[in-house]
Amino acid sequence: MDQLSIKQKVFIRRSDGRVHLAEIIKLEGGSINLVTVEWPEGHTVRGKDLPLELVILLNPQIFDPPRCSGNATSTNQTALIPPRSMKQRMAAGSLSPGLATATPRQLTPSVREDQLNQADKMRKERERRREMQLRTRQEREQVKREDAGNPNWEIAKMIRVQRVQLENQPAKSGTAGDRVKGHQIVVCVRKRPLRRKELTDRELDVVSVLSKDTLVVHEPRKHVNLVKFLENHSFRFDYVFNEDCSNATVYEFTARPLIKHIFDGGMATCFAYGQTGSGKTHTMGGKFPGSQQSSMDGIYGMAARDVFATLKTAPYNSRKLSVSCSFFEIYGTRVYDLLMPGKPQLRVLEDGNQQVQVVGLTQNPVKNTGDVLELLEMGNSVRTSGHTSANSKSSRSHAVFQIVLRSETKDQLYGKFSLIDLAGNERGADNSSADRVTRLEGSEINKSLLVLKECIRALGRQSSHLPFRGSKLTQVLRDSFIGGKKVKTCMIAMISPGLHSVEHTLNTLRYADRVKELSVESMAPKRNQDPNLESTSMPDIISQSSSQRPFPSASSSSLPGAANQAQQDINATNDLNRAQKRESKPTSPTSGQQLIQRKGRSAQEVSMMLAKSLARFRGRNFP
Repeated sequence: MDQLSIKQKVFIRRSDGRVHLAEIIKLEGGSINLVTVEWPEGHTVRGKDLPLELVILLNPQIFDPPRCSGNATSTNQTALIPPRSMKQRMAAGSLSPGLATATPRQLTPSVREDQLNQADKMRKERERRREMQLRTRQEREQVKREDAGNPNWEIAKMIRVQRVQLENQPAKSGTAGDRVKGHQIVVCVRKRPLRRKELTDRELDVVSVLSKDTLVVHEPRKHVNLVKFLENHSFRFDYVFNEDCSNATVYEFTARPLIKHIFDGGMATCFAYGQTGSGKTHTMGGKFPGSQQSSMDGIYGMAARDVFATLKTAPYNSRKLSVSCSFFEIYGTRVYDLLMPGKPQLRVLEDGNQQVQVVGLTQNPVKNTGDVLELLEMGNSVRTSGHTSANSKSSRSHAVFQIVLRSETKDQLYGKFSLIDLAGNERGADNSSADRVTRLEGSEINKSLLVLKECIRALGRQSSHLPFRGSKLTQVLRDSFIGGKKVKTCMIAMISPGLHSVEHTLNTLRYADRVKELSVESMAPKRNQDPNLESTSMPDIISQSSSQRPFPSASSSSLPGAANQAQQDINATNDLNRAQKRESKPTSPTSGQQLIQRKGRSAQEVSMMLAKSLARFRGRNFP
């Protein structure tokens, strides 16, 4: 440390291997022995703390030992001579000039060749990546120029690529080989075309109709890294109608087959379900060439025309049937007659025969199609409508138009055809900015639609219980759900093809798909019960196996002897079941009294045996 001084120049080694001169600015002796140096680098000054051993290793010229002489006097004199400076040693030639500058590390030829190859490989990879990025940018710009002004041009391109791979075979009117399906529940889907305003706003069509019974919804999604992609949802129904199908085509496959059913003495129901603004009123009521609706082009008018045409054909012309019509709406929980002046409110009650009656509902006799059209125009003019976020003139009530056939000779109901234009289903998120009345309307609409779905599910399962009292709509239509094979239902699910309506479209299709998958044909057969057993709870509990028990049996480690006891229970149960199978006849059910007589046991013994088995099953000791 004595050979070093402040502002002295010494050689140091950097962390990257470079060696250069630096100036000492601080010396710390003692047990630390640190040398602090600094050096200029560019426009900045850098510093570093070095151990004294490293400074000695890199600067041997400063710490050279003195030359030894033959006697002590010369040795002492030599030791008193101060060391020469670096400049003096360089001038004398004792210090190599190469040490005065930082020298790069010497690399072997093999290592240098590997580094050059790696650098060349990185350069080629960088050029290839830049070419790919340039090509991608050019393709994006070209596609963007094709859809100039379209903010969703990426989604549009992906949808076009998807549709190129699909075969379009939509349902057409009057095609050879088409046969109308005669199921008890028929579910159809109709896709409406884009509106003029949607075309102006460059709205995307995200629904593709593949065939007459299949469609795909292209839902835009994003990955975690924000890369856009399409999630395709496939659905299959009885019929799927694209935007080119007219009301006549939809009527031919949906409501027209039900006309013959009501003339055979049945009950038929056809209703349109879907989002607000999806085209339900257009399908059921007819087109809007102007401010007024043309009822002749809707399912209402076409059904009335076919009813009178069928009434004139044999053998129905000899049955003396009369036709009457009623038209009412269900707004919330209230029922209004649309064919009476002032639209009075009606009451829905049950009579002594448990038949639901709409008290005071007008039944107007009709003689021809013109009379029906007049009633439709009268009812549509006073139907409740309102403004929503999806439609400026949205139907806020369920409109029910009924065509009733009565026998004049017996003065009783012969057949009924209910045509229902449901109110549009809405989400609560879409009504968050609406007023209180609109939100209450939406909640009542969704509640009635939910109950309607449950009733249709029960009808498809042939269930003995129908929850028709859940809403006024299903309560009024009770006779359309009860009657077994005499009841037929057709559902037309209306969907909007726009990108902004994709969530509503998926909800509607899932609703319709849930209804169809629970139809009679798709229901799994119920588990067959043994007819030899009576409907008592005791034998059912005993006949359960160990895997079907609601609670697991105790293990041998937790309860000593429990495994043996459980095995004894199983053996006793199996013996009882085998005895029942041997002595029972499959042709006729065996009662409990006959079982006692055949076994030769008294009723007290049988009851004791059952009580012991039940106690062992519950893990208790029986005396």
